[in-house]
Amino acid sequence: MPKSKSASASSKKPAAALPARANRSASARDKSSSKPAETKRPARELEPAPALPKGALKPAKGPAISAPQADLPAPAKKAAATSKPKSDRRPTVDELRAMPVDDIWPHYRRAAGTRPRDDEWMEKLRNVLMEQHYPLVKHIAERLLQTLPKSIELDDLVSAGLFGLMDAIRGFDPDRGIKFKTYCTTRIRGSILDQLRSQDWVPRLVRLKAGRIEKALQRLQGEYGREPTHAELANALRMEHGELALEMTSAHAKTMFSLSDRWDDRDDDNSMEKVEIVEDQKAVDPIAELNRRDVMLYITKSLTHKERFIIEQYYHVGHTMREIGEMLALTESRVCQIHSNVMGRLKGLLAPGSGSLEA
Repeated sequence: MPKSKSASASSKKPAAALPARANRSASARDKSSSKPAETKRPARELEPAPALPKGALKPAKGPAISAPQADLPAPAKKAAATSKPKSDRRPTVDELRAMPVDDIWPHYRRAAGTRPRDDEWMEKLRNVLMEQHYPLVKHIAERLLQTLPKSIELDDLVSAGLFGLMDAIRGFDPDRGIKFKTYCTTRIRGSILDQLRSQDWVPRLVRLKAGRIEKALQRLQGEYGREPTHAELANALRMEHGELALEMTSAHAKTMFSLSDRWDDRDDDNSMEKVEIVEDQKAVDPIAELNRRDVMLYITKSLTHKERFIIEQYYHVGHTMREIGEMLALTESRVCQIHSNVMGRLKGLLAPGSGSLEA
């Protein structure tokens, strides 16, 4: 009897453990069945596409990307695809005048580097640049005019400065890191000075010596408080007296003036011109002419009408003896004889100590 109880007990334990094993086996089956499903899914996605026959073209699914854009990131590719090419429209002359000067230079450089060169467009750009810098040219010309004689006109200096500005525009190189205003100022001033030197008939060396003498004279005047003597000036310049006199004579070269200029700076019609006050060496002095006529009348008052006529026509009018003889119906020899007699008597009257003239 005891064996039967143990047997029944042992037979009951496996029966109780069966549901747990069944659950574990079922779960294992579920796991094993789920794993193959997960591994098959990516296999279908990575399955290679079927090869196309030769000559077949792949359908385009979007805009073609060039080789430089292929390496760009996605935002850069999108920006490159949506960006539009810049317009090559040239600005008008009014638009160029409204631009700053620094914005005009890129257009000028681009036009200068274009082949074949558009001369008309280059001329428009150059003219706009010259209009922008015209006040600078006038300012430099006005400053130089203050140190020049009054015979120099401002318009002549401005004209010469514009030629220097044209050369500066043509030869300016922005890559050197120099501002155009600094570069063109030197060229404009140099062009004006070259024009002045070309019109000056005095050599440049003489002008330099004259400036040296003038500076020494001003310095000695400040030191002594008076006008220095010739010896003091020669000693200061370390020159001989004769050499200094020669240099001072050549330094005071004559200057040409226009006789149509006003004597003073007034612009009214009452101001005199220089031609009105310049002495005419060939003109007849009215006072001297009156004195000569009075002396002639006084000398010839003792002569006859024929003798006085011969003297007046020969010396005053300038007729010859033959012409005077034709007017008096006399021969040339007779006129010459009368003239000799009159001159003899007049010499006796005008001789010193004769006393006949006072009578």
